Amino acid sequence: MPTTSIDRPDREAILAAARAIAPIVRDVAARIFAHPELRFEETRAAGWICEAIEAEGVPVERGTGGLPTAFRARLGDGAGPRVAILAEYDALPEMGHACGHNLIAGGALGAFLAIARARPSFAGTIEIIGTPAEEGGGGKIRLLQAGVFDGVTAALMFHPYDFDLLAPSSLASYWLSFRFKGVPSHAAMAPWEGKSALAAALATMHLVDAQRVQLRDGTRVHGVIVDGGQAVNIIPERAVVDFAVRASTFAELSIVRALVERCARGAAIACAVEVELEVRGGYKDLRPNIPLARRFGEHLAALGRPAREVDPVRSMGSTDMGDISHVIPSIHPLIAICDEGETMCHEHPFARHAGGDRGADAMMVAAQAMALTALDVLADAPLRAEMTSYFEGKNGR
Repeated sequence: MPTTSIDRPDREAILAAARAIAPIVRDVAARIFAHPELRFEETRAAGWICEAIEAEGVPVERGTGGLPTAFRARLGDGAGPRVAILAEYDALPEMGHACGHNLIAGGALGAFLAIARARPSFAGTIEIIGTPAEEGGGGKIRLLQAGVFDGVTAALMFHPYDFDLLAPSSLASYWLSFRFKGVPSHAAMAPWEGKSALAAALATMHLVDAQRVQLRDGTRVHGVIVDGGQAVNIIPERAVVDFAVRASTFAELSIVRALVERCARGAAIACAVEVELEVRGGYKDLRPNIPLARRFGEHLAALGRPAREVDPVRSMGSTDMGDISHVIPSIHPLIAICDEGETMCHEHPFARHAGGDRGADAMMVAAQAMALTALDVLADAPLRAEMTSYFEGKNGR
């Protein structure tokens, strides 16, 4: 059993409450899965989660931080340490919940409802925060800027994956959009009068590819042409290329971003067209709090899922939880919903697991471990001190 400051009756009450509310949580996760909504459009998902919380007699603040699909609910007296359990619930275009955000939402809901139902004694506050638009919208960053996370002691969430890992890393990222403006002309009658924006877009892609051999290990640059012209018989007047640029640290990310920008500007000069850059934000690298992750891991092991702590080879993509981890002690453990190596986030088979029984079972295990960890943070002053010391050392404070 984990060595925690929660006494045995409280732990058993939490686990019993989790079993009792499991049908509710599974139903909400299934509904979110069946009705995927894109970033900032998660009206039904947020509504279903809020309704489940209100059904337990807990009031919900909707539209938190000025975001219509964000929300927050609280347990406790509002004094002392505060633990936030974070929910995500946006889907991917065309692929639905191939990142398993329906399970992230269910896990957060399950942890919060288990505590609400069990009513353990604790000093402090436990809250659930609904954070929209993780898929490229940076919802957590907007909530952070709005002050929603002010005073939070620790932030917890989990993510479905193909293996269990307590303290994963992620890549810092930027999203860059290059808009090329050329001169149109009839492609058959007078092509020499045109200046092709598409040619510059294609040249940008080739130039970036030519630089890949010089990128550091772990760096990722991937792009798509989202507008390649207007008609085949017109020299394209406009073209748009979007890139995601990722690196293991924010400092390295700035170097790679500058490289991609040079490629686009060089292509524009070569093709005699104009180019404008739009930066659509980005995410910082994830800095998991190891003492907090280990405590979560103790509870996870006691629930029959021992997990390794770190994996120096594999990292996640990018997440706005990275930004939270730079200002608050945070964890973002991975919980398997399929066999290792079978499939990966943002793939159709992963979506099928996110909507299946194995995904729902993993979600409930994560919910129980998060609930117990949240209560530990409130009850265990030495744990809080260890978390704070690690956080300050990791972030140079």
